[in-house]
Amino acid sequence: MKFTETPLPGAWVIEPERLSDERGWFMRTFDVAEFAARGLSTDVVQCNSSFNHRRGTLRGMHLQAAPHMEVKLVRCVRGAIFDVAVDLRRDSHAYGRWHAVELSAENGRAFYIPAGCAHGFQTLEDSSEVLYQMGHEYVPEAARGVRFDDPSLRIEWPPIEGERVISARDRSYPDIEL
Repeated sequence: MKFTETPLPGAWVIEPERLSDERGWFMRTFDVAEFAARGLSTDVVQCNSSFNHRRGTLRGMHLQAAPHMEVKLVRCVRGAIFDVAVDLRRDSHAYGRWHAVELSAENGRAFYIPAGCAHGFQTLEDSSEVLYQMGHEYVPEAARGVRFDDPSLRIEWPPIEGERVISARDRSYPDIEL
């Protein structure tokens, strides 16, 4: 597994090594020892999946408030997504900055998002499925979010034809004050 740190402290892109033969391929997607060697959380308490019918579907930007903040390890297992983390940790030198990674079934990459960062994605293909390994269980009362199009964040979402598919809840999140 290849680990590449991003400009957001504690956020990593993980590229698994695919071992191929006449049957197809095999890859290791999580390894406690390799994650721990880099100081990354190895707690996985919940796994979630989302399926997205249409290209241009946007989910986010989501996070949970303390003391229920969560680490996420995100992979796209079908299709492709533009995956985004926004650093909302006030003590971080990257506060208010975002980083995006293209995750796809083809490239096999994962995005490790530390606690205190908001997360969201836009699908790049129809029928995209996303798998999340979570470091904390979902607590509805702790659910928070910021608007995907917050002008102070200036996230550069990929252009799409037509309108994005986005929930009313995700459209209603407030802007953040940087």
